Amino acid sequence: MTNPLADRIALVTGASRGIGFATAKALAKAGAHIVAVARTQGGLEELDDEIRKDGGSATLVPLNLTDSDGIARLGAGLHERYGKLDILVGNAGVLGPSSPVGHIELKTFNDVMAVNVSANFQLIRCMEPLLKQSDAGRAVFVTSGAANKATAYVSPYAASKAALETLARAWAQETANTKLRVNLFNPGPVRTRMRATLMPGEDPATLETPEQIAEFIVPMCAPDWTETGKFYDYKTRSLMSFRSPA
Repeated sequence: MTNPLADRIALVTGASRGIGFATAKALAKAGAHIVAVARTQGGLEELDDEIRKDGGSATLVPLNLTDSDGIARLGAGLHERYGKLDILVGNAGVLGPSSPVGHIELKTFNDVMAVNVSANFQLIRCMEPLLKQSDAGRAVFVTSGAANKATAYVSPYAASKAALETLARAWAQETANTKLRVNLFNPGPVRTRMRATLMPGEDPATLETPEQIAEFIVPMCAPDWTETGKFYDYKTRSLMSFRSPA
């Protein structure tokens, strides 16, 4: 059995459950060493157990991504230990309130932006030098259809994902002439805790699982993936280019 990601270092945020957990496990199964970042120590330890069962390895990093200094320290630690980073999966995100725009407190809005946008901005700042040290640096950010649908009653989440998409696309353009490839991934409705919070009456059996989603994220992290600045839509199984409004 070949390990297409052997000797590659992969940082996955939000790795303690859901899509992040499944993606970290799938990347490890493909041979990558996982740097798993999440707030929940117990979830990280469960992930470590699963990765070890498959013969893989992981470094667990309990970290709240609103701790920008902590992200900087993580970058410094990766530089000291590995001198590079091959894969960044920016998956961590929070849903925020389900409420009309005018009823949302400023602090609540800022809390959503801090995790969904500012944390990814800091990850880019701190991990870009390491990704450029890789022979094939790959970054994938998990977004949502709410970004372009401007979904009602989840405006902080929708706005944050729209901002994340623009941030990632700008970074992709800036690095287009390097070996780094930057892309976005829209999983659509998935059987996660976040989805259950948003749609409590929905039958989870009708939704795709995080493991099914992870199967499509892994190829975007591989050295032979050449596209950048693109948007993979899981529902239609298609890789899309962004276009200006007509």
